[in-house]
Amino acid sequence: MYAVIKTGGKQHRVKPGDVIEVEYMHGLGDTVTFHPLLVVDDDGKTHFGKQAEGAVVTAKPVGEQKGDKVRVMKYKNKTGYSRRQGHRQLMTLLEISDVSMAGEKKPAARKPAAKPSAKAPAKKAAPKETAEGQDEAAEEAGE
Repeated sequence: MYAVIKTGGKQHRVKPGDVIEVEYMHGLGDTVTFHPLLVVDDDGKTHFGKQAEGAVVTAKPVGEQKGDKVRVMKYKNKTGYSRRQGHRQLMTLLEISDVSMAGEKKPAARKPAAKPSAKAPAKKAAPKETAEGQDEAAEEAGE
């Protein structure tokens, strides 16, 4: 399984166990994650674009060093103008620990509806007595 990541304006093809040299990265922690990726190959099946959104490459920093010397030469013919300059870019070494392809996004599971608790049964309101009901109650009491 391999992936193509983009960092520092360059693209790198990486697989687990590779040590790559990238432009200097400030304030790194224990691990570095790269996503979204440009291309991911999952055992012969290539993913790119929206298919590769869930893929993640994790790496751990190994160290820092200076890169190769870059020489710059400016020269203008017939004027005696020439300048030489050079520099060595700081680089960070990263060891690729994992290239993983996350599964397809699943919709969030719905929570079951809350059931009414049986702590205290609801009290029923006493029926209102009507004029007929009062007459019947008085007849029963007066017998």
